[in-house]
Amino acid sequence: MAKQLPNNSELPPLSRRQILIAMAVTAVVLLIIAKLWMRFYQIPMLPVSLAIDNLLLGAALGVGISISSGIVYRFWTKYRQSADLYLELVLKPLTFLDLIWLGLLPGMSEELLFRGVMLPAFGLNILGLSISSVCFGVLHLSGKHQWPYVVWATIIGFVLGFSALATGNLLVPIVAHIITNLISGSLWKLDNR
Repeated sequence: MAKQLPNNSELPPLSRRQILIAMAVTAVVLLIIAKLWMRFYQIPMLPVSLAIDNLLLGAALGVGISISSGIVYRFWTKYRQSADLYLELVLKPLTFLDLIWLGLLPGMSEELLFRGVMLPAFGLNILGLSISSVCFGVLHLSGKHQWPYVVWATIIGFVLGFSALATGNLLVPIVAHIITNLISGSLWKLDNR
């Protein structure tokens, strides 16, 4: 049974095509920003090394984030309302097959910008980690009632950034982000059919 959500979203409902185009355009814009930042400020991107242990670590982190998100969703009412509004806007028009794009496009482009370029630019330390995490959280702001979702995205940005710092491999947060988006999107779609 589908949940009834309050209709207080600041954004009008979007079509499947509009969501897919928006995801693609956002991914391209984030990649362009990352490339320009690297070029004009001589920022070396964190490396992406295809090591199986880092791939598995990223997958485990993605599952852990998804479980944590489910717990927070269950017990923090404001976050649940905020997440439902955001996810209804983004996920409702999409098919299950579209969730592959929801995993891949933001998972790669956001990680390349926020952890791959922004984190080294601001410093591979707690300050750089904090700034890139807050910027990542703010990217997820879609209206004035979305602050709990922004807080959660900032925390997740910190976790993803820490994983990049701890391993020195951008593959870990990329895989974690993709897995998180796929799991969270699929569970939300199943629960709101």
